[in-house]
Amino acid sequence: MKLDDVRQSSNVQDRRATGGRTGAVAVSGGTLLVVLVLAVVLGKNPLTLLQSLSGGAGGAKVSAAGSANPNDPEVIFTRKVLATTEDAWAEAFAKKGKRYEPPALVLFRDAVPTACGFQQAAVGPFYCPGDRMAYLDLDFLSELQRKLGAPGDFAAGYVIAHEIGHHLQKLLGTSDRVRADGKDKGPSGNAVRLELQADCYAGVWGAYVKKKGLLEVGDVDEALGAARAIGDDTLQKRARGRVSPETFSHGTSEQRARWFKRGMDRAEPDDCDTFRAGEL
Repeated sequence: MKLDDVRQSSNVQDRRATGGRTGAVAVSGGTLLVVLVLAVVLGKNPLTLLQSLSGGAGGAKVSAAGSANPNDPEVIFTRKVLATTEDAWAEAFAKKGKRYEPPALVLFRDAVPTACGFQQAAVGPFYCPGDRMAYLDLDFLSELQRKLGAPGDFAAGYVIAHEIGHHLQKLLGTSDRVRADGKDKGPSGNAVRLELQADCYAGVWGAYVKKKGLLEVGDVDEALGAARAIGDDTLQKRARGRVSPETFSHGTSEQRARWFKRGMDRAEPDDCDTFRAGEL
């Protein structure tokens, strides 16, 4: 990707370490355990307790370990990719006479408290509709390249754009309607349809950055490779040597790549309605 002249978003929160912020404290694993126990006993959100421990909710950052460097190339890349999603969706919403409300993207290491509960990095990148934030452990991008065989900056950009796709579903009311419906399981369930729609939205973002001249030769293949690398069938076969379609939650490798490409080819969010699709 050609990101040299792209602005950096101000909506990235680096919670990998305190970074010397006044009033913030690093939280050890033992302290996190105590906070979680208290949250259960008191019936409180662990995020609220952690914020109180670190000096209030006024922007204090909580992390188990690590160091936050604002000049880290990975952080700068993340800010720039997020900025392109903000510009892409601001333009798309404006065409509909609406205003886009961008989410924050939280960088963390190992584990992080959210409005959706205390989440481990093992779940991968995720979006929490409860606080309208996307979460990313940057180590996942390295794993994507080294262990899953999906290298490239546009592959990493696709991962970020996919999570922003879930934010769109929250803004548009899609995720709330689907949860009320409750048909979540299986290869054609709503969980898969939500994920494939987010892939398609990521493709619409891809069409935008292509229109802006930000793509290089091979970038699209990188994103398609990433989509295929994290399909349910591919991951299940890698982990246990067999595929169980009844447990699918994100779609097959072929489906994920196809819906991303659909978004890129058509460049219209309205063409990403996986819930009306007879065949995924």
